[in-house]
Amino acid sequence: MVRTYHKQAYALFNYFYYAKDWETFQQNVAWARIHVNEGMFVYALTLAVIHRDDFQGLILPTIYEIFPQYFFNSKFIYAAEKFDYNTWSKYIQYEKEFNDVYYQNNKYYNQDYFYMKDFKTYQWWKLMGLGENWYAAEKSYPLRENTYEIMADDKYISFMKDIKMFWHPVDYTRDIEFFNEHSMLSYFTEDLGWNSYWYYLNMDYAFFLDGKTFGLDKDRRGEWWVYNVEQLLSRYYMERLANGLGDIPELSWYHAYEQGYDPELLSFSGIGYTYRKNYFEIQSYGNYDMLNQVQSAHKRIYGIIESGVYTTRDGHKIDLHQPQAIEYIGNYLQGNADTIDTIDKYVLNSWYMLTHMLVAGVDYNDFEVMPNVFLNYETMMRDPLFYSLYKQISTVYYLYKQQLHPYRREELALPGVEIKRVGVSEMVTYYDLVDFDVTNLMNDKMVFADGEFVWDKALYARQMRLNHKPFNFDITVQSDKPQKVVIRTFYGPKFDEYGRIISLEQNRQNFVELDEFVYELTAGENVIKRSSEDFDWAIEDRTTYTEMYHYVMAAFDGKYELPLDISEPHSGFPQRLILPKGWETGFPVQLFFYIAPYEATVEQNSNFDSTYSAGIGSGTRHIDNQLFGYPLDRPIDENEFFVPNMYFMDVSIYHNNTLKKYYEGYKNYGQFDYNYYNDYYTKYFN
Repeated sequence: MVRTYHKQAYALFNYFYYAKDWETFQQNVAWARIHVNEGMFVYALTLAVIHRDDFQGLILPTIYEIFPQYFFNSKFIYAAEKFDYNTWSKYIQYEKEFNDVYYQNNKYYNQDYFYMKDFKTYQWWKLMGLGENWYAAEKSYPLRENTYEIMADDKYISFMKDIKMFWHPVDYTRDIEFFNEHSMLSYFTEDLGWNSYWYYLNMDYAFFLDGKTFGLDKDRRGEWWVYNVEQLLSRYYMERLANGLGDIPELSWYHAYEQGYDPELLSFSGIGYTYRKNYFEIQSYGNYDMLNQVQSAHKRIYGIIESGVYTTRDGHKIDLHQPQAIEYIGNYLQGNADTIDTIDKYVLNSWYMLTHMLVAGVDYNDFEVMPNVFLNYETMMRDPLFYSLYKQISTVYYLYKQQLHPYRREELALPGVEIKRVGVSEMVTYYDLVDFDVTNLMNDKMVFADGEFVWDKALYARQMRLNHKPFNFDITVQSDKPQKVVIRTFYGPKFDEYGRIISLEQNRQNFVELDEFVYELTAGENVIKRSSEDFDWAIEDRTTYTEMYHYVMAAFDGKYELPLDISEPHSGFPQRLILPKGWETGFPVQLFFYIAPYEATVEQNSNFDSTYSAGIGSGTRHIDNQLFGYPLDRPIDENEFFVPNMYFMDVSIYHNNTLKKYYEGYKNYGQFDYNYYNDYYTKYFN
């Protein structure tokens, strides 16, 4: 998000993308790996792998495994980079001898729990009597949500059994000097899956790639991008409500912004990220000329929407009151290469990048730039200012939608189809523990064994994160004939932060889309069973780099047949984050189910193999031709809106405190509790 860097990154991407064959590509990459800075190299290479047709199915490590520096605090990064096995083994032996004596002779050590209760959930290791040190893993596998699935694979056990694994507890951002209401949301806004989703969305639909060349126009790139912005803001708003907070704060260029932020990050070059104090005034520290350009672009976009007509350079007029015009609006808001050719195309193309440069304090032609979270997609969602800034983008999107007429009853109704009732299993969130592979930070050497060099160690960051128990829907539908339909499910808030009911018209932009799928109804009563694990757009944890390396080497040696779907798609949303954190007493939300006739010119996933490809640029990623967010995408006339083929219901999301058992004492104090998962899964999943 720096203009001078972007030009170089674009050139490097072309150098990779237009390589005429594999050998040329390999040579280009090998040269760039040596001569180009690491961040630009990874960015351009990832783009090329995603968009070259001959690389479909090629798997790169996740961005948080390549650059853990962008996702974990500097304290942990220093610890990982300095890790030395020989030093660690001596240190851990001395500490074990000390602890053995301490715990045997001090019968009152459990009194420490009196103080432990006040620590944040994310500092779980203190409840177990552990410090922020490296520990040898007692199990030959990393912790993650599908641990028990992979442990059932004997081949997996054979791959991983000889690897020396070490883990280190990691907290989220914790800076008292910058404490504000947003600090309680760090478990969510700094989640690796949350941030990497935004990163890969902007890799799939990079703003400088034109739609015709890369097929992105076939995916409705502008509409899809701005709909994702709206959905991410809605999901963030739900998390705010779950924590007793209200609307996303407004951003004014001329007033102080209350929420400061210190990311506590290091760049890969070792330079610390800049921070923003509470009550920061952008106007006082920013570039006035750049600020004027950003504001001019905003005024221009607002003017276009309010006029309802857009005139191109050649005099052609586009009616923005047509629903399909959302593609043009989305292109403007992203400032992408498909923005219509007009006399002010430069302004509309450049405002998005300039906005990020303005917030990050970067000038037009700067080459030496201090790291700032707003300059990288993988870091910007950590900052509360991101949500206030992108709320301005969503407001433009919402303003455009307000220009459209509400759906009439005959547009929404599906004659002969009625949702009779819906059953929902209990919806429960909890915190689980997960190991993230940060072996890329290790400065250790490979070892020589059996005539070859092998990598026999792995480092992991062990972190507490939000997850949920799988839940199910049972939808009973009456149909007068067999027909093909699309079933959509949304959830949204019932009350605001003060306990007041929110009207449907005001609330429609707060709904999060949970699921959409095609279904063949039969004549008569249909009972449709749908699990949260069936949601196509959501993914579980991806295969780690260490696991992937050993899978591939085993397949290379003929010991294993590598499946094409060995890793989850890079473009998926984290399955564990689809629900906001619940309350012990139940967080009230409302579910919305809607059945529409199936209307599509091409069948979803019909021209690519979804087993190993995300189908970027295929034109068949989406389920039908309806606008994203349908039928909540327009103003609602409640006299016309409610029809038999839709269904609202109130539900509650509960939260289970998985750490409660450690408050009263832990008999293995000073050791990690590997029964953490066993106890919880036995109680809640069996």
